[in-house]
Amino acid sequence: MKISVDYARCEGHGLCADQAPDVFSLDDDAELTYHFEAAEVPDEHQVAARAAVNACPVAALRVLT
Repeated sequence: MKISVDYARCEGHGLCADQAPDVFSLDDDAELTYHFEAAEVPDEHQVAARAAVNACPVAALRVLT
């Protein structure tokens, strides 16, 4: 599974990081970091990653596969 992140749309709410802290985090400036940018989300993190996508209030995240 891969996730598309629209960084321009992200407002730094941090709900994705709350749902999937091993997949997403926010830096000190509330900028999103997606830890699997160039890779598949590992199987053990996929349920949390999907929850993070669903939790995003501005739809900045989208599951690709």
